Amino acid sequence: MSLFFTKEHEWIRVDGDVATVGISNHAQEALGDIVFAEVPDAGRSLSKGDDAAVVESVKAASDVYAPVGGEVIEGNSALADDPALINRDPEGEGWFFKLKLSDASELDGLMDEAAYREWVKTL
Repeated sequence: MSLFFTKEHEWIRVDGDVATVGISNHAQEALGDIVFAEVPDAGRSLSKGDDAAVVESVKAASDVYAPVGGEVIEGNSALADDPALINRDPEGEGWFFKLKLSDASELDGLMDEAAYREWVKTL
């Protein structure tokens, strides 16, 4: 499994041709207490950079973007009942959606975990 990050603070964990997407720990800390999350429906086609999901906290609402293109195969339904799961486990059980990759070469422009952690220090 490979883990990548975007400058918009999404993470993407790739296993074969399936990618799981969520927001980074840094992002959830910046947002504060998350009170709502909307995830995409299965079957939705996304292009790299598309608005894919929405997360709202007591501070702000923010879009979650598709780090790569593909077809959504699952939205994390647990977030509807427990959006705070994103605060508790943002890079694990607090994932937003899974998609089937349409073009694995789109991963090439993303940061690996070490590069992302170093980049966040500069913010």
